[in-house]
Amino acid sequence: MRRRWPLLWLALYRRRKMLAALVIGMAVFEALIVVVANAIPPGQLFTAGGKGPPSAYQAFSGSSGDVSIASHPGLLGAGLTHPFWIAMQLTAIGSLAAAAVAADVESGTVELVMVRPVSRTRLLAERTAALVIAALALNTAATLTVAVGVALSPDIHGQVPIGGVFAAGLMGMGFALCLIGPAMAVSAAGRRRAQVVGATIAIGAVGFAVNFIALAWSPAAPLRFLSPFHYYTPGDALAQGGVLWRGLGILVGAGVLGLAFAHLAMQRRDLAP
Repeated sequence: MRRRWPLLWLALYRRRKMLAALVIGMAVFEALIVVVANAIPPGQLFTAGGKGPPSAYQAFSGSSGDVSIASHPGLLGAGLTHPFWIAMQLTAIGSLAAAAVAADVESGTVELVMVRPVSRTRLLAERTAALVIAALALNTAATLTVAVGVALSPDIHGQVPIGGVFAAGLMGMGFALCLIGPAMAVSAAGRRRAQVVGATIAIGAVGFAVNFIALAWSPAAPLRFLSPFHYYTPGDALAQGGVLWRGLGILVGAGVLGLAFAHLAMQRRDLAP
């Protein structure tokens, strides 16, 4: 198997310790969110003086507006859109995407990789597959941890169906693909790993900030359509118990477009450092 897809396994092997740490960290963090949700009613956490949480908190609950963070679906959704969750996704995707093409071009080792010979399409495909596997591992760890916590807590399970947990996990993979596509496109077209890391952070971290501003400040509301977090709404999926197919389709579509551009850029570019 490893002889069949050497570039895929090599990409994962080189970052095995980082990926293991991220998966463990993801599981521990989501377990903490479930413990907090089970121990303290969300309404007590986010309600003061009889007032509910500000509307901008929708960005933290992973909702388009129907789910308050002061609820079990909203609090669990916050665990799936928390800056810590985002940082772990960006770390895995940015690292592997930067190493896919741009890092080899920057260091001058890409010619050694291609001399086997390995086609450009195969190089891109195997390293994209490594990225997808890494993202799948992270989102699976988060989803299974939340699912176990919900199943063991009758209070939470009364508001959050198990199907909603897996729906939110599927949308998390859609969000990851939305990052992977553009990140691979920058890696395939760029010459510096910093370009790939910067683009990944811009889509993830800046995208979250744009969505927060759009929810908090009404004149900026149209900007929310530019952020992937407008379409990635795990809080809504948790509450409704199903996948929000429109949002998932847009996230996956953005990722596929990014990968298509990466393929075109890879075929036409000069791989010389």
